[in-house]
Amino acid sequence: MKPFENAEQLKQIVKEQYSIIADQDRDTNAASCCGTSCCTTIDAAVMAEDYTNLKGYSADADLGLGCGLPTEFARIKEGDTVVDLGSGAGNDSFVARSITGPAGKVIGIDFTEKMITKARLNNDKLQYNNVEFRFGDIEEIPVHGDVADVVVSNCVLNLVPDKRKAFEEIFRILKKGGHFSVSDIVLEGALPDALKKAAEMYVGCVSGAIQKNEYLNLIQTAGFENTVIQKEKQITIPDEILKQYLSEEELVKFQRNTIHILSITVYAEKPATEKVVKEKTCCGPECCAN
Repeated sequence: MKPFENAEQLKQIVKEQYSIIADQDRDTNAASCCGTSCCTTIDAAVMAEDYTNLKGYSADADLGLGCGLPTEFARIKEGDTVVDLGSGAGNDSFVARSITGPAGKVIGIDFTEKMITKARLNNDKLQYNNVEFRFGDIEEIPVHGDVADVVVSNCVLNLVPDKRKAFEEIFRILKKGGHFSVSDIVLEGALPDALKKAAEMYVGCVSGAIQKNEYLNLIQTAGFENTVIQKEKQITIPDEILKQYLSEEELVKFQRNTIHILSITVYAEKPATEKVVKEKTCCGPECCAN
């Protein structure tokens, strides 16, 4: 796979690779993404967490593509409307639905057509009439404003080229007082250029990650408040995978440097009321009396 050159090419690479993954089950995906022949994504081999004990878990919908359990931390309540960004085959959406119950609604968004098809087939098996899956880009979420009580996402925003726009879109679709819980990959320290330029590592959620402080600043800039890191763990990429991209010298340097690849689950709230900025309209001796 050639290195990516721009955002549109990157999106196409992600779409192509996740279309391939959509045709595989979790075991096949995990087997193809570890050892010396790792190809398209390292999520299942290195990052994925165990969903099997969560209510609503669907084995058919679990492709091992996450890096956390955002629904476990999302404070979803019965009757909530939940939007799942990068919903894949539907696993997080179905877990969310088990909490919202029949009175709630879950909307999954994904921009890979094959994932949408797979999620809809899984939903047909489960016969949920309050879960739907929509084709769409997270940079332009196909949901009206002020709709969602909760937004969740699992190891997807790092794949979005314009993360600032993604958080602005999350802010737009949330109701006032709504919140999100997102699991994602962030960095502390700079990755070697060879990893940053590798399309496979981007699809595997590593080279698409940004610095942790930058990530948290984007959330604040988008207008969110009460940001909390609900969970954090360090991700270790096996040497057999790194050797595909780094020379022996680069690998030694990478291991010695203080570079942390982190899985974090972040919570933040949209303010319940709009913040009013008072403009100064009068100045100088001729200013109006009031």
